[in-house]
Amino acid sequence: MPQLNPRPWFWIFMFAWVIFLGVLPKKVLSHKFLNDPASETKETPVSAPWSWRWH
Repeated sequence: MPQLNPRPWFWIFMFAWVIFLGVLPKKVLSHKFLNDPASETKETPVSAPWSWRWH
């Protein structure tokens, strides 16, 4: 039964993990977000006070 021979599958497994841990995090971390929340202004909007009574 060739599927029980671990020799070729071990290297396929190791090569896959090298790609997952070595290449993909760099690509994910270099992604640029189009709507960066840090670039928004920190000013609070000025609102007018209400001129009518609650009760």
